[in-house]
Amino acid sequence: MFRTAELDHSLDKTEYLRREAELRQELLTLQGELREADFPVLLVFAGVDGAGKGETVNQLNEWLDTRLLLTRAFDQPSDEERERPLYWRYWRELPARGRIGMYLGSWYSAPLLDRVYERIGVETFDERLDRIRNFEEALAHDGALILKFWMHLSAPAQEKRLKKLERDPLLKWRVTARDWEHWRLYPRFIAAAERALMRTGTGDAPWKIVEGFDERYRIVTVATILRDAIRRRLAERRLLHEVVQQVSDGGGLDLRLG
Repeated sequence: MFRTAELDHSLDKTEYLRREAELRQELLTLQGELREADFPVLLVFAGVDGAGKGETVNQLNEWLDTRLLLTRAFDQPSDEERERPLYWRYWRELPARGRIGMYLGSWYSAPLLDRVYERIGVETFDERLDRIRNFEEALAHDGALILKFWMHLSAPAQEKRLKKLERDPLLKWRVTARDWEHWRLYPRFIAAAERALMRTGTGDAPWKIVEGFDERYRIVTVATILRDAIRRRLAERRLLHEVVQQVSDGGGLDLRLG
């Protein structure tokens, strides 16, 4: 499943600067159109440690209008959240219609880690994934546009990335003992991830696997997928509105071709 995201794709600086300028303008324009729309956009980021999940979210915060943007990173639940239903903490942080929500440490984190550390078996893991799928289906049926990004690195590329971060005095704080432990458990992570993506990837909430080797390639890929998805959904909503308006005006529908 992940082999196509282990090809060391890269984007040279000149091409990146050209694409960046175009994408930033297009995304801002779409955000302006989206604010009048009747649906929210949810971006879920998961993936291999060091593959650029946080950097991508930070970059999108720079590119987009943050007044129309919600960014959340979930860690261990608080005492209040433990007293509530499991998904309460996620429901209360969903974006309003016309807004974009970005999520790190989402509803996928706990099931994946529990499976990797063998705190749960395959059957329980599947049950929790099915609950996630039901949760996302409910959001999609309510109109949400959901995009899920798995930021990927091969095991050698992950090791290289972590060592590079450690050599940088300004970035070495981001590499923890836990990151290296996860690297040593890489085969378990990939096995659990493949099962999770296959079980929860649906037409309404698809997974997009993005190679995290090159930061320029990574952000351009994510931004392009986001741009195309919003543009397509807005076009669909406009068409539906026109059809409904035509029917309500008593004009009927002309379904003839040609």
